[in-house]
Amino acid sequence: MDDTEWLAERFERERTRLRAVAYRMLGSVTEADDAVQDAWLRLSRADSGQIDNLGGWLTTVVARECLHQLRSRRHRKEEPWATHRPELLVTEEGPEPEALLADSVGLALLVVLEQLTPGERLAFVLHDMFDVPFGEIADIVGRTPAATRQLASRARRRVHGAEIPQPDPDLARQRKVVQAFYAAARAADFGALVKVLDPEIVLRTDFGGGRPPSVVHGASAVAEQARAPQGGRLRSILVNGAIGALITHDGRPFSVMVFTVADDRIVRIDVIRDAYRVGAVMDGVQ
Repeated sequence: MDDTEWLAERFERERTRLRAVAYRMLGSVTEADDAVQDAWLRLSRADSGQIDNLGGWLTTVVARECLHQLRSRRHRKEEPWATHRPELLVTEEGPEPEALLADSVGLALLVVLEQLTPGERLAFVLHDMFDVPFGEIADIVGRTPAATRQLASRARRRVHGAEIPQPDPDLARQRKVVQAFYAAARAADFGALVKVLDPEIVLRTDFGGGRPPSVVHGASAVAEQARAPQGGRLRSILVNGAIGALITHDGRPFSVMVFTVADDRIVRIDVIRDAYRVGAVMDGVQ
């Protein structure tokens, strides 16, 4: 094995973690893969003999590229709600759901991360999700370790303040609850719908196109809106590790639903009505 093959093998051992870092930073599979590929190109041109900690070096390279991308996005914003919409990680339900769930980050958390400043997001993701020391993060963001700690602290308060529910790790239990929701919606059974919904449920609908999202709170209000789509077809999928559905009308993509289930009730429903994102989901599962 020559030096290039040896280096490529070591890089491949880091790829999955680097991609997870980049996706949490950027909320985009495509951009995350680009950031990881950029790290490989830089590594292939570097003097690897001078790199003591390859994983740490690669994480720094990926994080710097992600920070650059995040800062570029902020300069392009024109409306307060014109944030980057997270790209969905979608797959058909299969035999390996537990592994998928363990490696996923929920859509609700990604939505909150999009509201952070680039520095806050980087500090929170690297420290709170991947245990990178503040001293190393400080070099990336150009702050002191103390200031970097404050960035992560502010981000943590916003994440915790959003009260993002923790889903049940058992996909089979999630699926049973969601199927009960579908049955109640098809029967227009208001009582059954309220029973399967958490009293404090949040229904968030993202329309895209620069239009602000719609947010509905409470079991009764959400049950009033829960209707089986007339003439629509439902296809079960996993979205960022959670139970979801692709809704089509006359074979055309209409919406994506993502359910967060905890304690045998639905605590959050995210509905994507952005035509571009829903179309991308349909293309990905065909």
